[in-house]
Amino acid sequence: MSITSKTIGFLGAGQMATALAGGFISSNAVSAEQIFAYDYLEAARLRFSEKTQASSVDSLTELIQKSQLIFLAVKPQHLPELAEAIAPLLKPEQTIISIAAGVTLWQLSGYLDDNENLIRIMPNTPCLVGEGAAGLATAEGVSEETTQLVMQLMQSVGSCEQVPEKLLDAVTGLSGSGPAYVFQFIEALSDGGVFAGLPRATATKLAAQTVLGAAKMVLETGQHPGELKDAVTSPGGTTIAGLAALERNGFRSAAIEAVVAATKRSQELREN
Repeated sequence: MSITSKTIGFLGAGQMATALAGGFISSNAVSAEQIFAYDYLEAARLRFSEKTQASSVDSLTELIQKSQLIFLAVKPQHLPELAEAIAPLLKPEQTIISIAAGVTLWQLSGYLDDNENLIRIMPNTPCLVGEGAAGLATAEGVSEETTQLVMQLMQSVGSCEQVPEKLLDAVTGLSGSGPAYVFQFIEALSDGGVFAGLPRATATKLAAQTVLGAAKMVLETGQHPGELKDAVTSPGGTTIAGLAALERNGFRSAAIEAVVAATKRSQELREN
């Protein structure tokens, strides 16, 4: 089985659906002709097609008929109504992939008349540029072949880790929400550069490239981040002065608390 033979549908054509579809197409994992989207908002459908060159359709029924892998890309509070609407339309061979934060496979199965051909994924927006980070969990009804197919699809736009479903809330808090933390960090670094006299454009470019380069070193060297930090921290030098300032202002504890808070919010979305 190959991903190049599969059609992919997105129920919901918002930012995450657009990022995923655009990433799949840009990576050449699939062609634009294999992807379809439906959203009750016409403006969202038009934006999706404009940004990805994939087609949008005018109804749920048409989307289900055209798609073998179906991504549920709507807000968690809208998922029960949507799932119940599509349940009678589904065929046993179709795989449902939910990217809704907090909604469990057990809950989703209930909405879909006990369908077990279900996968949950927590992706993030850098998949648009081929550098996504995603966690994936499967229901018991999903074959190993299908799991590997979807893993292959997600790995075409970054990295994808299969985890027990109970850990997907933590994935949501870390990598799902994490790009926003990093964007804020880049903005803050840029602000610091501007304060020190750099032009804004130069400061932002240097800040972003610094984050990109540091991340690549962690991934490609396999060294612990602490080791890499120590390697560039000379006694009495500039780097240790900067690190001391971060520690005084609670940088590490703030980052930890951000992940924990987002994880808790993912759990709350399931309970509400």
